[in-house]
Amino acid sequence: MGKVPNLSDLNANLMTKAEYGRLYQLQVTTTQQCPRLWPRRKSERNCVDMALTASLRRTLIALFALMTFILMVFYWNQDVLKPASYLSNFDRFVRTKLVPEREKIFISEKTWTYKCVNDRCIREHYLTQHHHEKRIPFLTCSMTCGAPNIWPEPTGKVTLGSKSLTFSTGCVKARIETPFEKVENLFRDAFVVFMDDMRLIESLDRDDKVSHEGESHTGGAEGSNDVATSVPSKRPEESRCKPDHPCDIDHFEIVVNIHKFPDIYLRSDTDESYNITLTLDNRRISAKIIARSFFGARNALATLQQMIWYDDEDRLLRIVGRAYVEDAPKFGYRGLMLDTSRHYFSVDAIKRTLSGMALSKLNRFHWHMTDSQSFPFVSRHYPQLAAHGAYSNHEVYTTDDVRDVVEFARVRGIQVLPEIDAPAHAGNGWDWGPKHGLGELSLCINQQPWSFYCGEPPCGQLNPKNNNTYMILQKLYAELLELTGPTDFFHLGGDEVNLECWSQFFNDTDLKGLWCEFMLQAFQRLRQANGGIAPKMSVVWSSGLTSSPCLSKNTFAVQVWGGSTWQENFELIENGFNLIISHVDAWYLDCGFGSWRSTGEGACSPYRTWQNIYKHRPWYRMRLTPMQTKQILGGEVCLWTEQVDESTLDSRVWPRAAALAERLWTDPDDEHDFDAVHKDVFSRFSVFRNRLVQLGIKAEAIFPKYCAQNQDECV
Repeated sequence: MGKVPNLSDLNANLMTKAEYGRLYQLQVTTTQQCPRLWPRRKSERNCVDMALTASLRRTLIALFALMTFILMVFYWNQDVLKPASYLSNFDRFVRTKLVPEREKIFISEKTWTYKCVNDRCIREHYLTQHHHEKRIPFLTCSMTCGAPNIWPEPTGKVTLGSKSLTFSTGCVKARIETPFEKVENLFRDAFVVFMDDMRLIESLDRDDKVSHEGESHTGGAEGSNDVATSVPSKRPEESRCKPDHPCDIDHFEIVVNIHKFPDIYLRSDTDESYNITLTLDNRRISAKIIARSFFGARNALATLQQMIWYDDEDRLLRIVGRAYVEDAPKFGYRGLMLDTSRHYFSVDAIKRTLSGMALSKLNRFHWHMTDSQSFPFVSRHYPQLAAHGAYSNHEVYTTDDVRDVVEFARVRGIQVLPEIDAPAHAGNGWDWGPKHGLGELSLCINQQPWSFYCGEPPCGQLNPKNNNTYMILQKLYAELLELTGPTDFFHLGGDEVNLECWSQFFNDTDLKGLWCEFMLQAFQRLRQANGGIAPKMSVVWSSGLTSSPCLSKNTFAVQVWGGSTWQENFELIENGFNLIISHVDAWYLDCGFGSWRSTGEGACSPYRTWQNIYKHRPWYRMRLTPMQTKQILGGEVCLWTEQVDESTLDSRVWPRAAALAERLWTDPDDEHDFDAVHKDVFSRFSVFRNRLVQLGIKAEAIFPKYCAQNQDECV
C-alpha cells in the first residue's frame, strides 16, 4: 500500500464549500489516527484503507461531473443544432448587458446580420445562418442600401456610393480656405465640435469613454490653415487602426471653402447653402465643402456627420466612399422654443438641446426665459428681479451662463433669442418696486381668484403707467443684446394681456389702447437699448392686439400660436405681416398630457405626434400665393413646461423637434399621401433618432425596436 493521498492535491474547484470542509476534517482526523509511515499493524492499515476509499469516491464523482460537462459542450457545438460560435458570442453579449453603464446607450446587435434586397435591409439571424460570413451591421447596410439616409433630406442633388470604408478619427485633418479671419476662427471651433462628436461615436463600446469637450478650443499653428481636431487631451489618443486590424483609409482630409460672406452672426437673410463632394484615391479620402458663409459650412459638417457611423463588427468608424450633396433650406427661420420659467433647466440641459438642434439644422433657439411663475435671469442692473423671482439661488441664469449658452449655440450655427415676456406673464420677481422707491412695477401679482385676472396661475401684469417699468425693460434689453450679439430678431412677448387686471386700476382708460401704447413704448426702449437702431424684426406673439391697427407690419413680425384654421392666420397675411408659425394644433410639444389643474382648461390635447408635426404644411393648406408664401419666415416648435422638468426634457422634445426640422428645411411635397407619412421617412427618422441617442440625448422611441430592425414591416 502507498502512503495516504494528500487531499489538497485534488481538484477542489469541483467541490462545494461543505464538501471541501468535510474532506479537510477527514484529512486532519486521518493524519491524527494513522501514521504517515508504512502501517505495521492491521488497525493502522484499515484506517488508511478507509481514507483511501473516501478520497477515491470523491475523485470519481468529480471525474464524472467533468465528463458530463465535456459531453454537453460537444453536444452544443454540433453545427446541426448550434454554431460553434454561439456560446462564445451570444452568451458573452448576454452577460455584458449587466456590466457597462454605456450599454444603455449602445447595444451591439451581433445576433443579426443584414442584406440589401431591393433597396431594403433585410434582417437575418447571423449565429444560425451566416456565421461563416462576415456580419453586416444594420447601419452599414442602411447607409449603402437604397435612398440616402440623411436628415433633414437635402433639397438638391444627392448621390451616395454603395461602398463604405473604415477609418479612425486619428487620420482626420481639416483645412479651411477663406479670406475672413473671424470666419476661420469660428469654423475652427465648429470643427472641434464635429471631431468631439466623432470621437464620442467611435468610443461607443469602450469602457473607458471620456468626454473630449472642453471649455475652450485651440486652433492650428499660427499662420496655418490646418484646423486642430480637438482640445489638447490629457492623455495620448490611441488609434483603433492596428497592424493586425487595419483601416481602409490612412488619410481623411476635409477641405472647406467659405468665400462670400464674412458673417459670424446669423441674420434673417443668411445664406446657409452648401455642397459636399467626397472622393476616394487609393487609401485617401477627401471631403470638399463649398459654402458661401460659415453657417452653410457648419450645416455641411452636420450632413457629413450623418455620412459617418460606427460599425460594431469592425469596431471602427465607417464613411461612404463617394458622395455628392447640394443643399439649401427652404425657410430661413427654423426654431425651437423652451420655457425656462415654469420649470428651471440647467445650462447643461439647454446645451444638450442645442446639440440636437445643430444635428437637425434647426437654427433659432427661442429662450422664453421669464414668466409670471419665476424670473431666473440675474440682471446686472436689477438683481432684485431674480432675488425675488427665482425658485432658489441655485436655479438662476447669470450673465456668464447666458454668454456660455450663446457661444455654445453660435459655434453650432444657432442664434439665441431670449424673451422677457411683457406686459402680461410678469408677476413673481417684479414685486420689490415700492420698497426701492420705484412704485408698483407690476399689478395683480398672485391675485385670486386667478381666473379673473390671468390665463393661468400665478397672475401678474406690468404696470403700463409706471415709467420705471419701461426703464427696467430697457436695461434688460440692453443686457440681453450685449450677451447675444448683433441680431435682426428680438422677441418682445406681448400676448394674453388680461384687461380685467388693468381695469381695477385704470377703469377710465381705453384698455386696448393702453396695451397698444405699452408695446410701442417697449419697442422704443428696445431701439434705445440697441444704440438707437431697431432690430430688423421685433417679434410679438399673436393676440387681439395684432389683429388691430396698432403695430406696423414693417417693424413687427408675428409669431402665430393659435390654431391653424383660425381666421387670424389669413388676416395677418392680408395685412402684410411676416409670420413665424407655431400653431398650437400641430407644433406645441406640451400638449396631450392631461390637465395639471383641478379646474379650467389646464392643457391642450391631443398629443402632437411626430407625424402630425411633419405633415403640417400650413402655407400649402392656406392656398397662399408665391408672394404671400414669402411672408412665412419659417416656424418654431414650442415647449411650455408646466408639466416638464429636466428629467423629461429630452423625450418631450426629441425626436419630434427633428420632424419640424425637415418640414422647414426640405418642405417635402407629400400632399398626395394625405395624412400618412411615407415609409422611407420612417426609416430615415428612425436612424436619425438613434444618432441623437448616441450623442447622449434621451430621445423618445418612435416604434418598437423590431420595426427599426425590420424596415417597412410596421408601416
